[in-house]
Amino acid sequence: MELNRQSTPAVLPRDELEESRRRQLIEVTIDSLAEVGYVGSTLAQIASRADVSPGLVAHYFRDKDGLLAATFRTLARRVAQRVQARLSLAYTPRGRIQAVIDANLAPEEFDRRTGTAWLAFWGQVLHADSLKRVQKAYQSRTLSNLCHALKRLLPAREARSLAAMIAAMIDGVWLRAALSNWREADSESARALLTAFVDGRLRESAPPAIESASDATVSDRARDYPASITSINPATGAVLAEVRVDGPREIDAAVGRAEEAQRRWAAMSGAVRARVLRRAADILRARNRELAELETRDTGKPIQETIAVDVASGADCLEYFAGLAASLAGEHMDLGPQAFGYTRREPLGVVAGIGAWNYPLQIACWKAAPALACGNAMLFKPAELTPLSAIELSAVFAQAGLPEGVFQVVQGYADTGRLLTRHARIRKVSLTGEVGTGKAVMADAAASLKHVTLELGGKSPLIVFDDAKLDNAVAGALLANFYSAGEVCSNGTRVFVHRRIRAAFLERLKLRTTAMRVGDPMDPSTQVGALISEAHMEKVLGYIARGRAEGAQVLVGGHRVTTGDLANGFFVAPTVFDGCHDDMAIAREEIFGPVMTVLEFSDEDEVIARANATEFGLAAGVFTNDLTRAHRVIAQLQAGTCWINHYNVTPIELPFGGTKLSGLGRENGRAAIEHYSQLKSVYVAMGDVDAPY
Repeated sequence: MELNRQSTPAVLPRDELEESRRRQLIEVTIDSLAEVGYVGSTLAQIASRADVSPGLVAHYFRDKDGLLAATFRTLARRVAQRVQARLSLAYTPRGRIQAVIDANLAPEEFDRRTGTAWLAFWGQVLHADSLKRVQKAYQSRTLSNLCHALKRLLPAREARSLAAMIAAMIDGVWLRAALSNWREADSESARALLTAFVDGRLRESAPPAIESASDATVSDRARDYPASITSINPATGAVLAEVRVDGPREIDAAVGRAEEAQRRWAAMSGAVRARVLRRAADILRARNRELAELETRDTGKPIQETIAVDVASGADCLEYFAGLAASLAGEHMDLGPQAFGYTRREPLGVVAGIGAWNYPLQIACWKAAPALACGNAMLFKPAELTPLSAIELSAVFAQAGLPEGVFQVVQGYADTGRLLTRHARIRKVSLTGEVGTGKAVMADAAASLKHVTLELGGKSPLIVFDDAKLDNAVAGALLANFYSAGEVCSNGTRVFVHRRIRAAFLERLKLRTTAMRVGDPMDPSTQVGALISEAHMEKVLGYIARGRAEGAQVLVGGHRVTTGDLANGFFVAPTVFDGCHDDMAIAREEIFGPVMTVLEFSDEDEVIARANATEFGLAAGVFTNDLTRAHRVIAQLQAGTCWINHYNVTPIELPFGGTKLSGLGRENGRAAIEHYSQLKSVYVAMGDVDAPY
C-alpha cells in the first residue's frame, strides 16, 4: 500500500479518527488533573486545553463524570496491560509475583504527570460511584494475579493474606512517594523494598522444596515453564513456528557441553578459528535471500532491508573478527637484565548473549563473532518474539566446522534469560535490550562478578544547522527515524532544526515522508513494514495520542494503517510531529516506532545543552557544511556513537555502544576483543632469588 503522495496527509477512516480524538481528550484530561486537580478539571477547561468545543467533549463522554471515569479506566488499563505483558514473560510463581510488583511500581507510575493524575482520582473514589467501580476492578485484578501465583507456593489461606499485604504495600509505597512530591521514594527503591519483603516472607513460610523459587538452581518441579514459544508473523498474524522453551535442566546441560567444547576450541590456534568464522561468513552470504525472507517473516521488516543489511552485516562481522582472530596476542615487557614480563590474552570461558527482536540475526553475529574469535563458547538466547534466525545461524556455524557445543541457541522468555544471567559458571553476559532489563542483568551478574556488556535504549539527537545540505539532512532524518519502522535503538528521534531553515526542511520532509510506501514486507517495493507485535503497536499509538494531547502538531501520518490485508498486521504510518517542546513525552521517552519529533533551535551552545539534556547517551548526529563546527559539536555531545552528515551507518570496524543509561561496553571494532577476553600477566625471572630471610 502506497501512502498518499500529495502534500496533505491522508484522511483517517471515521472510526480511527474518533478513537484518535478520544485518546487525545483523555491525554489532555491527564494533563489537567496533574496541573489543576480533580475539582479544577472542568469540561469547559479541558475543552479549551484541547482547542475543541465543550459540545464535542460531551459528544464523546457525555459529561465530566463520564470523561474522568474514562480517563481513570485508561490509567488502570495501562497498568493492567503492563502487568499482562510482564506476566507473559514470567513462567514461575515467584516471577509472576515480581511481574505484578514491577508493573505497578514501574517508572511510568512514578512520573509526576501520571502519578499526580492517579492521586487526584484516589482522592475522589469514595465520592463517585463510577470511579469506585474502576478502583474495585483494578484492585481485584491485582489481588487475583498475586493470589494465583502465591497459591503455587503457599497454602491458600496464607496466599490470600500475603497477597492482600503485598497489594497494600504497593499502594502504600506509591502513595508515600506521591504525597512527598516524589522526593521520598522512586521506582527502583520501591520495587527493591517490595522484592525484599516478598523474598523474606516466602523464606519464612515456604517449604524447603520451593523456598528458593527465585533462584536459578531450583529444580524443574518447582518451576512452571511453558512448553514452547509461538512465533507470529507481525505483518499477517499467521503462526510461523512453535519453538521449545529451555528450563533449568536444559541450561545446565548446555553450560556443561559448552565448558567441554570451549576447552578444545580455545586450544586451537587463532588461524584455525579464523577459518571457521570465514567459512560461516561465506555461507551466510550464499544463503542471503533465504535468510532475509525468514527474517522478514519473523520481524515484519521489509525484504528490501533484510536482504541488503541484516544478513550481510552479520557476515561482515564474522569476516572482520576472523581477520583479528589470528593476531590476538599480549605484549612483551623488558624489565631489565634480571627479568622480563609478558601478557597473555585468554578467553573468558562460557559466555552468554541475549538478543533483541529488531535485528535478530545481526545481533547474534555481533555477539558471537568476537566471542568465538577470542576462544570462548557462547550460549545465545534470541528474543522470544523472533526466535527463528538464531537457529539457522547455529546450523551455519555447524556447516562451517565449528565444534559442537561452542555455539548453542537456548530459547525462552525472561525466566530463561535469568537462568543465564544468574548461572555461576557463565563468565560474561552481553545484552541488547531496554534499560530496565539492563539493570536487572547487571544486578544478577554482580553475584558472580560476571563481565557485562549492555547495549540499551536511546533518545538520540540529530542536529541540522542552517548551512547543511538540505536534501542530505532530510534523508538523514528519514534514515534516523523510519528505517525498520523506527524500531532501531540508535534512532535520532529528536531532530533539532535551525530556525532559519525549519520551513524548507519541513516542506521537503513532509513530501518525502508522505511518499513512503507502507505495505506487505515481502513486496520489494515496500519501504515501511509492520511493528513487531500488537502490544508494541498500541504503545506507539498511545505515544502518538499523547503527543497530540500535549499540543504537538501531526505534520504527516499519526495513525494505524489498515488498508486491505494490512488490517491483519501491526502497521503504523510514518509520523512527523512539529511544534514540539523538550518537555513533551514524545521528545523525552523512547517510543521505538516510526515517530519523529522536530524541534527548533537558534544557537549552537543552546542546541548542545538541549541535546545532552537526557538520561540516554547512545547516539547523535550533526549535519553541517562547516566541518570545524561539526567536530566541535560532536566532541561536546554525550553519546557513544556519532555521525557527521549521515546517520545510522554502523560499519563493523567502528565500536558501537552508548553512555549514561544507554549502556556499558562496546560491540564491534577492536574494542569488542577487550570485552570477550582477559589478560594474564607473567613475570619471568632470569637470575637467582634474593630473599631477605
